[in-house]
Amino acid sequence: MTTTYRFDFGIGEPPATGSDYIHILPDTAYRDERGYGFESCERVTSRNRGEGDRLRSAFCIPLDSAFIVKLPNGLYTVTVTIGDAITPTVTSLKYGVGRMVLNKAVTSAGQYAVHSFTVKVTDGKLRLAFTGIAPRINALDIVEAKQATTIFLAGDSTVTDQSVFPYAGWGQMLPLYFKTEVAIDNHAKSGRSSKSFIAEGRLQPILDDMKSGDHLWIQFGHNDEKQDEERATDPFGSYKEKLAIYVEEARARGAIPVLITPMHRRKFDPQGRIIDTHGDYLLGMKELASELDVPLIDLAAKSKLLYEELGDEPSKALFMWAYPGEFIHFPDGAQDDTHFQELGAIRVAGLVVEGLRELGLAPLNLYLR
Repeated sequence: MTTTYRFDFGIGEPPATGSDYIHILPDTAYRDERGYGFESCERVTSRNRGEGDRLRSAFCIPLDSAFIVKLPNGLYTVTVTIGDAITPTVTSLKYGVGRMVLNKAVTSAGQYAVHSFTVKVTDGKLRLAFTGIAPRINALDIVEAKQATTIFLAGDSTVTDQSVFPYAGWGQMLPLYFKTEVAIDNHAKSGRSSKSFIAEGRLQPILDDMKSGDHLWIQFGHNDEKQDEERATDPFGSYKEKLAIYVEEARARGAIPVLITPMHRRKFDPQGRIIDTHGDYLLGMKELASELDVPLIDLAAKSKLLYEELGDEPSKALFMWAYPGEFIHFPDGAQDDTHFQELGAIRVAGLVVEGLRELGLAPLNLYLR
């Protein structure tokens, strides 16, 4: 049996008798026995414009709120309807740990937008978090998508799902660039190298869950350069040997590995050019890609062009640079030339997708927005 949920948001008359839609009011709080509802109803309000189709006319305004649905672990296609009969709307939407699927999606007065995306549920619940200056949720459909392709991500802090705003890894922003039928499963973890990721048992759950036709995208290097026993690798020796394990294990399961060179740090020389801090690790990965005939996205080269086009000072907007008091979690400010704010993570995810288009990896490239 296919798992399906359909929700109709907003005050007014409930859905017609016989409808398979579940009526959601602004005070429908999540309870485990119910299996759905708002995480907090404190800032959720609702209106019904009384115009035409109830699915569009009525809506909830989930201001900085999240809607939760209990689901069996697996792949699901989610379709949201957003809009308002009389006023423009602006809605951003993230699922799970900050994976962005809508970034300031705008509708004009009287316009309704239908957005679909595919997610992977791994902890028994789908959490949809809404933000924006005028967010809306009119209707929500969730349908099991067993045949969807999963892109598994293995990497470090520049890829991972960061939990403290405004930090963000590019893996969190990757869902923005895909239509339905592709889900992102981000296993990247801060501080890990190609060596320590395997040693800690983080690769095995990916392999256990992988099916033929899935992808494994691999970006390591920042921490392989660290001089400690748990993480350090030699660029032309153990680094290549460890990366080869990811490649060979993915291929053994019928999946497609993709190597991604680590993006550059924001470090400029006096002439405004990026200083390469990765050195032979970039060459080692490229050598392996050639030897094993693995698709490679040269994110180092792409990030160099991006940073240099922006320049030294403007490029800070991509990174975790902040004035004291600018962000609540960083009262003393921050000066981080390795990790991204959301804007930077979105731009770098875009560079990864640019590389995917250049590779022409069918059918995955057909699912790009």
